Amino acid sequence: MKKYLFIFLLLYTALDAANAQQPAHRKLRRLPGPLRVTVPLPGADQTQLYVDYLKGKNIGMVLNQTSVIGPNHTSSLDSLVKLGVHIAKIFGPEHGFRGTASNGATVNDTVDPKTGIPAISLYGKHYKPTPEDLKGLDLVIFDIQDVGTRFYTYLSTLHYVMEACAENHVELMILDRPNPNGNVVDGPVLDTAFRSFVGMDQIPIAHGMTFGEYAQMLNGEGWLKNHARCKLKIIKVANYMHSSAYEPPIAPSPNLNTYKSILLYPGLCLFEGTTISPGRGTMCPFQVLGHPLLKDKYSFSFTPVSIPGMSEDPPHKGQVCYGVDMRNNDIDSIRKSGKVDILWLIKLYNDFPDKQHFFNSYFTKLAGNDQLRKQIEEGKSEAEIRRSWEPALSRFKNTRQKYLLYR
Repeated sequence: MKKYLFIFLLLYTALDAANAQQPAHRKLRRLPGPLRVTVPLPGADQTQLYVDYLKGKNIGMVLNQTSVIGPNHTSSLDSLVKLGVHIAKIFGPEHGFRGTASNGATVNDTVDPKTGIPAISLYGKHYKPTPEDLKGLDLVIFDIQDVGTRFYTYLSTLHYVMEACAENHVELMILDRPNPNGNVVDGPVLDTAFRSFVGMDQIPIAHGMTFGEYAQMLNGEGWLKNHARCKLKIIKVANYMHSSAYEPPIAPSPNLNTYKSILLYPGLCLFEGTTISPGRGTMCPFQVLGHPLLKDKYSFSFTPVSIPGMSEDPPHKGQVCYGVDMRNNDIDSIRKSGKVDILWLIKLYNDFPDKQHFFNSYFTKLAGNDQLRKQIEEGKSEAEIRRSWEPALSRFKNTRQKYLLYR
């Protein structure tokens, strides 16, 4: 038994050393803690299920830095090209197809220097592929890691890509990946009066679905423009359940650079619609909260700075922010809660001395309604706010069941 344990530890050390050699923006910065073994196998890794289907076709790929295959985390683009698949065009979402652009930064069309393939931005001049973009393509592959929230813009990119493919009679293949927040179905359901690129469809803040499942819902509920239906082929994740703990091997975006930040994101992203800093401009975004005016209330502090590729001009840059440090919160407890945390939102509003300037106009887009802000300003309790999410949340849960690919 000791012999096998020694071999296992030796292999793990070697893999960890290899991971350390990857560029910083490509890997998820692991937190101290017990070893986590990732059991689910993403669709992309199961090349035997789809490569033959792609041969002889002109392929487009919607991808970013999370689109990887195998234990060495090789780009799925590079892997498929090597396997003889003809990739004619690349489509890049927010942060670009290599994942190096800051949040919200416009991404321009370019050419991939490694493969020479044209790369069309879906976060620049337009969000939706044009007929010209799709011209000559037989099939588009969508391969991106999601984090399970309505306001994570890759969900909106999927909506627009499906819509464009449906309108131009191009098949869409989704290489499905686990949702690290797949056990969380919570939050207010979007009021379509507040529809935007950070919230397009009538779903709660945390939807508890994979991209493959969500694509089926977009088709089945008629949410695409003119109730169009996109021809789908989904390569499912193996060995996955929604209750599975899944730590993505690559950071989904520059400011979700740890597993803990991914788990806290469904609740803490709401602070982007307030004057409170959610930690942008630090190496621990979405794990710390603070503001210069909270000095009398909190002793913990951090100072946001400009970080290229993460936050070029973060809120309160160069100012000492006082607030809350969540870096030591227990990961398993966060996961098991199964909720979008709004307690800190309520508390920091109550503690903030200038309540008139706590919220900004972005908050209603993130919340998906104008009720949550009003409820917090009126002093409603967490329980009262949660009750107001019904019956819409329960209706969504029932609808969601029809499209699940995994238990």
